[in-house]
Amino acid sequence: MNGSEVVARSLRQHGVEAVFFVMGGPMTALLDACSRLGLRMIDVRHEQAAAMMAHAYARLRRRPAVCIASSGPGTANLTTGIASAYVDSAPVIALAGSSPVRALGLDAFQEVDQVAMFRPITRWTGRVYETRRLAEMVDLAFRQAYSSRPGPVVLDLPGDVLNGEAGAEPVPAAGPLERTRPAAGAGQVEHAVQLLQAAAKPVIFAGSGVLWSEAEGELREFIELAGIPFYTTPQGRGMVPEDHPLCYPASRGTAFRDCDLILLIGSRQNYVTGHLRAPRWNAKAKLVQIDIDPAELSRSRPADVPIVGDARTVLRQLTAAVRPDPPARRYSAWADGLAELNAGRAARQERQMATGARPIHPLRLCKEIRDFLPRDGILCVDGLVILDFARQSIPYFHPHALNSGPFGTMGVGVPFGLGAKAAMPDKQVVVLHGDGGFGMNGMEMDTAVRLRLPIICVVHNNGGWGTAGPQKVGGWLGHTRYDLMAAALGCHAELVEEPDAIRPALERAAASGLPAVINVITDPTAESRTTAFTEYATR
Repeated sequence: MNGSEVVARSLRQHGVEAVFFVMGGPMTALLDACSRLGLRMIDVRHEQAAAMMAHAYARLRRRPAVCIASSGPGTANLTTGIASAYVDSAPVIALAGSSPVRALGLDAFQEVDQVAMFRPITRWTGRVYETRRLAEMVDLAFRQAYSSRPGPVVLDLPGDVLNGEAGAEPVPAAGPLERTRPAAGAGQVEHAVQLLQAAAKPVIFAGSGVLWSEAEGELREFIELAGIPFYTTPQGRGMVPEDHPLCYPASRGTAFRDCDLILLIGSRQNYVTGHLRAPRWNAKAKLVQIDIDPAELSRSRPADVPIVGDARTVLRQLTAAVRPDPPARRYSAWADGLAELNAGRAARQERQMATGARPIHPLRLCKEIRDFLPRDGILCVDGLVILDFARQSIPYFHPHALNSGPFGTMGVGVPFGLGAKAAMPDKQVVVLHGDGGFGMNGMEMDTAVRLRLPIICVVHNNGGWGTAGPQKVGGWLGHTRYDLMAAALGCHAELVEEPDAIRPALERAAASGLPAVINVITDPTAESRTTAFTEYATR
């Protein structure tokens, strides 16, 4: 065997089923070896999209996913996707081709310090200097990516290492990849239960740490046993269905301001959570924080009970501790008040979503997608205006939420949709895309056609970046005919300008069996609600 065959066999032993890549040296032999071993080879149009597809694939499969890039500029093109995965804590493993070890420092072809390039935006980055250590280093990459808090890794693979002779010995079988699952101390569990018993208005706020722990069942069991209203980060939506009796999304602000206990599970104290600070949150509320990463505890707001632990393990401990005296009705007045407020606001929004205005209002577009998407469908949302409207109007019932993420990465929509379809081919995948973001990776619809990945991409086309319009430099794009571009690539494509035409277009796209682009002309003056950048540090 040579080094490329060692790497391919190592990937297969780690359960890798698909790789996302753009071909190029020195990775061609590795790609050939992966293909011979039966891995699904998903060749894309840009390396950035390869990293983003692997990101979505990893989130839905709950396992590390692999992308591969050639040396120099090919690897550099991965950076945006890898940085997005880093901020989103997604276990993407990037195999980066690089200049030969024997030529390091000699200004070799496409030579650049790729290890230094990726070190600030990965959980771990390493380079292999000897062919005999390839299997060992691939195994280390997987453990770094997934064993505790997940995150991306980059393994730099010089050409001469990949081409080197590895001998005839079989690749050592990698051990099963298991997450560490630390538990809370008995005293911590007792203290947390005491605070629950003393609280009158508790809330649960859960993040994607619950998802990576595969603890949705434990979260739901604890919510129902304790009778506590719950909320999630955008990345954690659908872990418990959002039509659950204790889910009140439209009364979120009131719940945060009035609560007297916050149970934060698997979520960082960052701008997404308002740093858990006033005025968004009650400054006097007690805080119980559960996170597998000790560095995240008390980051912005000191926790009264900081617990370093795995979400599944600690939720089971809390459930066992409260089971003898389940407080399910203890918080009924609190929950009933939030439910009443939620129902009133939801009814008002439903009336707004039924608008027949022309140009089409984004909320009407969201309504049509909400009503079309199956309960277990996958929705990928990318943009600014449409992301905000979709966030407040389209519920999730399964943990299939894919969006621009905490890094706010534009252009993820089509790659996320393709990664999702590759991960779950039996699910309906809809991408709701801003027109500006679609232009960044829209050529990946060619990938969808070539590889028969029938996603439906709906472009919210308001003619510009956000609602900037022509009055701001660079803000106006015009209503680009993305439908014509998609049709030229072999997609089912339609232009929609009437609200009542949206649903029939969606039905025709699904019936076509082809990748589809529906270009919807929307109101350029419709503004969404979002948090001003200047408020991120204080809210």
